[in-house]
Amino acid sequence: MSRIVLAFISVFLFFSCGNDPVPKPKGLLRLEYKSPEYTALSTQCPYVFYKNNAAEASIKPDCSMNLDYSQMNARIFITYKPINNNLDKLLRDAQKLTYEHVAKADNIQEQPFVNTDNKVYGMFYLVAGNAASASQFYVTDSTSHFLTGSLYFNVKPNYDSVLPAAKYLEEDIRKIMETIRWK
Repeated sequence: MSRIVLAFISVFLFFSCGNDPVPKPKGLLRLEYKSPEYTALSTQCPYVFYKNNAAEASIKPDCSMNLDYSQMNARIFITYKPINNNLDKLLRDAQKLTYEHVAKADNIQEQPFVNTDNKVYGMFYLVAGNAASASQFYVTDSTSHFLTGSLYFNVKPNYDSVLPAAKYLEEDIRKIMETIRWK
């Protein structure tokens, strides 16, 4: 009987020996987007700027527009307002819209933008964390034109998941700010 048990244990140990299990490395999502190509978006509106060819523009009668990025499930909402002795109110509204995200944001970084040659002044807001909007901006000539923009993804905010697309679109927003010209 003891030989049978000893043989059983020997066979069991023989077949149970093998390579130790090795944990698999963590997988990271690899999202790659093609290099952006920009063309001027000229409309009947009192401004022009360069937009990424990957974005579809839908322009509204009040010169506001949406730039849709279907591949990233994202949209940049752009709102145009003429200045009629209300620059302070427009600036407060733009800042208020950005700071409404402070409850979910880990950090909001302000980056001033000044282009005195073309009379374009503004602010770029980089919103980190699980806020609804990943970045926002406004530009103005401070006398006649005021334009704001907000980036939103059509998904529940998850900063880590949308970060590659948000970084890509951050460059598009910067391009809009750098290339905007008032008519």
